[in-house]
Amino acid sequence: MTHDSRWTGVFPAVITHLHQDQSLDLESSARHFGQLIDSGVSGLVVCGSLGEGQCLQPEEKLKVLSCAVDTAAGRIPVLSGVAEMTTRTAARFMQQAADLGAAGFMVLPPMVYKPDPRETGHWFRTLAAATPLPWMLYNNPIGYHTDVTPAMFAELADIENLTSIKESSADPRRVTEIRNEVGDRYQIFTGVDDLVLECSINGIDGWVAGSGIAFPRENQRLWQLTRDGEWDQARQLYRWMQPLMKLDTHIHFVQYIKLLCQETGLAAEWVREPRLPIAGEERERVLGIIRRTLANRPS
Repeated sequence: MTHDSRWTGVFPAVITHLHQDQSLDLESSARHFGQLIDSGVSGLVVCGSLGEGQCLQPEEKLKVLSCAVDTAAGRIPVLSGVAEMTTRTAARFMQQAADLGAAGFMVLPPMVYKPDPRETGHWFRTLAAATPLPWMLYNNPIGYHTDVTPAMFAELADIENLTSIKESSADPRRVTEIRNEVGDRYQIFTGVDDLVLECSINGIDGWVAGSGIAFPRENQRLWQLTRDGEWDQARQLYRWMQPLMKLDTHIHFVQYIKLLCQETGLAAEWVREPRLPIAGEERERVLGIIRRTLANRPS
């Protein structure tokens, strides 16, 4: 089954479920994928930043992707994150993922090396040619030190299979700036959880959600309220969710969101080294935020 490459709606970036010994827990992954699909999401993104894609072995990424594709069973598109150190490695992975049934990709800039604008453009153009599948460009200058500006998106607009942008600059003004630069050429997704309401007002097409994977029904409800223009109800729900969404904007966001998922019964907190589960005062503080917020969970 094929899907419209003009993606819209909630495409959660999912965690990679692990056992305590750091091995893949594909059974838990499949169960979580199914719960997200049942909540009404429009797509899944595996092996992204929240999915610890940079810390997985190549064969592990393909196993996670295959698990998601099998679980989705054609109901929604499954995208894979692409985060590699070299162009050749990234292109090879994309080709392998396409063979496994990926509907497309979320492509990050080069890892570790900070490219200049010419190199950035070459990277994305080369990877666009690796497969004919549609893909989303993940712009996160805070996390990855490479900023794809609205003017650069205008330069890349001739790449036919570059259909979407995950805009994570943490500046909601970018949504309007991109629209003013290139109109509706791209589907624009926000990638910062606690800016979803502000970005929705500015006119986005989708949301690559992070923390909401721990409370998918409320997350989907918030998105629908923004689509329906029910701003008063959206604000009320958003205020409840905001302390949990804020967990997505910390350097330990993977640990925080896995701990959140553990508290809602959807996952375990185990992460892949070099990350370690949070401990001590930090753990108690984050658990306090999570438990206080969940105690007031809307019925």
